[in-house]
Amino acid sequence: MTDTGVWPPIDRAAHRRGDLEWLEAAWERALVIVIAPDGRALTGPDGLVLVSSTGLEGERMFLGVDADGTPYFAIAAEPSTVEGAELRHLWEIGHELIPRDARLFAQALGLIQWHNDHRFSPMTGEPTTMEQAGWVRRDAAGELHFPRTDPAVIMLVHDGVPGPEGRALLGSGISWVPSQGVRRYSTLAGFVEPGETAEAAVAREVLEEAGVYVRHVTYFGSQPHPFPRSLMLGFMALADPAEPVRIDPAELADARWFTRTEVGEVIEGISSAFRLPNRSSIAFRLITRWVTEES
Repeated sequence: MTDTGVWPPIDRAAHRRGDLEWLEAAWERALVIVIAPDGRALTGPDGLVLVSSTGLEGERMFLGVDADGTPYFAIAAEPSTVEGAELRHLWEIGHELIPRDARLFAQALGLIQWHNDHRFSPMTGEPTTMEQAGWVRRDAAGELHFPRTDPAVIMLVHDGVPGPEGRALLGSGISWVPSQGVRRYSTLAGFVEPGETAEAAVAREVLEEAGVYVRHVTYFGSQPHPFPRSLMLGFMALADPAEPVRIDPAELADARWFTRTEVGEVIEGISSAFRLPNRSSIAFRLITRWVTEES
């Protein structure tokens, strides 16, 4: 999912969310992404499989309108079988999707998971009902509940040295099971805490997880991460490899410095000494930017 554009390929058309007559008419001609209970959606050789609304049952969530006026909706259901298509997770297929499809998948998945988690009011425990075409839930007391996004930071920490001997700090999560003895390494990440800037969160998380102090934190880009409701804010940061790495064993199984050559060979398939994050992730984009920009 490498979409970095500012102008959205889909107009979310928020002014239509309360227009019940328009939504009903739009549903009749809509294309729908169906999200399975495990979060997967149908994809085929041409990308995301969007189906006609005819015969579909379930809560309708309005995603937006294309430039040609085509409305898009999402529902949570078991997708029907489509020849040549298979159910895939966003993290599996995101890097192969066009921006429109990647955004629709992330938007639908995030909304549906939020609804699943907010069937009852956190204040009263009473059931809530969906309104505004999926963008609001209302409880019995009339209180409105809106979709939640949790900001998180993800950072490529490197030494600032150009060329093949430049190094980056990568970590391996304690929950990542090695595949055939090969461990996966990725950028460090963590949630932004109350009263904290994103840049401060970068410095805190690196210090907490790896015991390393960073400087010169710069913004890279962002990516929705609906697993279940995060927005990943990507950063680059500098640090000194001479500092000893002291991992937090509750977070990481390992963390160490890798040279640009080592990482580049894994990306190119020359080496299988370790694995990197999946290609649809902002973590992979951060790593490849570092490998290529000063190589």
